[in-house]
Amino acid sequence: MTDAPTHDEAHGGGLGTRLNWLRAAVLGANDGIVSTAGLVVGVAGATESQAALLTAGLAGLLAGSMSMAVGEYVSVSTQRDAEKAALAQERRELRDDPDAELAELTGLLSARGLSPEVAREAAVQLTERDALRAHARVELGIDPDALTNPWHAATASFLAFTAGALLPLLAIVLPPPSTRLWITVLSVLAALALTGWTSARLGTAPPTRAVLRTVGGGALAMAVTYGAGSLLGAAGV
Repeated sequence: MTDAPTHDEAHGGGLGTRLNWLRAAVLGANDGIVSTAGLVVGVAGATESQAALLTAGLAGLLAGSMSMAVGEYVSVSTQRDAEKAALAQERRELRDDPDAELAELTGLLSARGLSPEVAREAAVQLTERDALRAHARVELGIDPDALTNPWHAATASFLAFTAGALLPLLAIVLPPPSTRLWITVLSVLAALALTGWTSARLGTAPPTRAVLRTVGGGALAMAVTYGAGSLLGAAGV
C-alpha cells in the first residue's frame, strides 16, 4: 500500500512559486536596507542636520523603490511578452502540423525516462485533453494559466525595498545626535544578518556564509559612504 501524497508534494509547484516570491522580497528588502543606510550614513558623516538626513533618506527611499518597481515591471513585461509569443508559436504549430507536434511531445516525454510505448500513450492522452497546455508545460516550461504578472512583480519590489529602507531612515532621524550613528549601524547590521539568514534558509544553503556576506557588504558600504561624507563635510562642500 502506497502512502498518500502530502500536502506539500501535491502542491509543489505552488510552493516553489511562493518561495521564489518570498526570496525576492527578502532580497528587495536587503537592497533597501543597504542603499538607504549607505546614503544616510554618508550624509551623517557630513552634517548633523536632522532635516538633511530626513530629506536624503526619503529621497533615497523613493528613488530606490521606484527604480526597483520600474525595473521589475520592464523585466517581467519582457518575460511575459516572450511567454505569450512562444505560446502563440506553439498554437500555430499545433494547428499546422499536429502529427509532428505529437511526435515531438512523445520524444520529450521519452527523454524524461518513459519507455517509448508509455511516452506515446501519455502524449496522446495529454494532446486529447489539452494539446497547448501539454506542450507549454513539457516543451516550454510555461504554465499558460500562470503567466508572470508585471504589476504584481513591480508592487512586490516597491513594497520590499520600502520596508527595508524604512529601518535605516528611522534609525538615523529618531535618536538623539549623539547616538544616532551607532544605533543606525547596529540596527542595519542586525537586519542584514536576518535577511542573509532568511535568504539562505529559503535557498537551503548554509546560513553562516550568507550572513557574513550581507553583513560584510553592508558594513563596507556604510564605511565608504561615511568616509566620503566626512571628507566632504570637513572640506565644507
